[in-house]
Amino acid sequence: MNDSRGQALRIFQAGVAAADPVAAVSAALDDGIARPALIVAVGKAAGLMAQAALARFPDAPCIVVTNYENAEPIDGATVFAAGHPVPDENGAQAAKAVIAGLRAAGGPVLALISGGGSALLPAPAAPLTLADKQRVNALLLASGLDITCMNLIRQQLSDLKGGGFLRQAAPHPVTALILSDVVGDDLSVIASGPTVAPIGTAQDAMALLQARGLWEQVPQAVRDHLMAHRPAVDLPKATNILIGSNSQSVAAMAAAVSGAHVIGAPVEGDVRDAARLICDAAGPGITLWGGETTVQLRGAGRGGRNQELALWIAQEAASRGWTNWTCLQGGTDGRDGPTEAAGGLVDQGTLDRIAAAGGNLGALLANNDSYAALALAGDLLITGATGTNVADLGVLIRNG
Repeated sequence: MNDSRGQALRIFQAGVAAADPVAAVSAALDDGIARPALIVAVGKAAGLMAQAALARFPDAPCIVVTNYENAEPIDGATVFAAGHPVPDENGAQAAKAVIAGLRAAGGPVLALISGGGSALLPAPAAPLTLADKQRVNALLLASGLDITCMNLIRQQLSDLKGGGFLRQAAPHPVTALILSDVVGDDLSVIASGPTVAPIGTAQDAMALLQARGLWEQVPQAVRDHLMAHRPAVDLPKATNILIGSNSQSVAAMAAAVSGAHVIGAPVEGDVRDAARLICDAAGPGITLWGGETTVQLRGAGRGGRNQELALWIAQEAASRGWTNWTCLQGGTDGRDGPTEAAGGLVDQGTLDRIAAAGGNLGALLANNDSYAALALAGDLLITGATGTNVADLGVLIRNG
């Protein structure tokens, strides 16, 4: 690994380290949170968050729901491994166990919430089925909608999302420690907001599906559910505490290197537009950013938003005549889309390496096959599961 590639990786790792779940939970518990009757940890960082809480409250019952890559036994906890980004039957069973635990808790509940919780804990509102939720989730993931819009819809189909967690725990109080994977840290969006009020209404969800041409594609049971009139119900109150975020990780990257330029606004939107924005902002030296882009699926390839963004940046840099540069674009959870890669680590030689290996980058991107393209170049970013999740981070080092 050359100096620039190694430096980019070290800067990225500083951002990931800043979102360490154990340190974040331990610090929050130092503020005097009372012993809970039940601990529920949900999300990609659930395992480490639960371990930190159990170190403080070793006798508290604890349920952990996390993705397969991060799941491992934890003393004192019941651990469920479930599907992400597409919910599965294991997640549905985990949701039933969480609901049963909340209803039987008999006292205060400590919720430990991190990104990924939306897919990991599907609790279809009756009479919807897991298959209904899976169909909607697949449509949303391929739609190009941002996470806020996707979770607005998901909340209306669930017994746990959009404050449903609080209703199941009532009348007992809930304290939630939240590790944000959402740009802007809107608590109603993180893991689809199990401990906060919903983003919108069933009518809002209907309008959004119709506006994006998805209404006729969702199952009839989902359309019937959204059209049914349900009176508004007051939501029990909760104490929600943000303990880590994308912006904090970007700040940690900036602190790890002197003289870096930080793109002030989160990088969002379509990956092609984001690539142009990043390259417009990148002068000589080091440029850093955080955010979460979107990809509209048109093909059947494998990849993710970070891998695609890295490749679009490579193309944009080439079109501008840059000759000496390196870019790392990665997900802080270590897993980008349905692949084992966290993203891409590209440079001025990436496009030539893809071509030399027989790849047609235009055709690969048209098929959303960014994983294959980066594999041809030897430019996949492989970190392994990190145990945390605060959206995406980027580093661009430009020397010429």
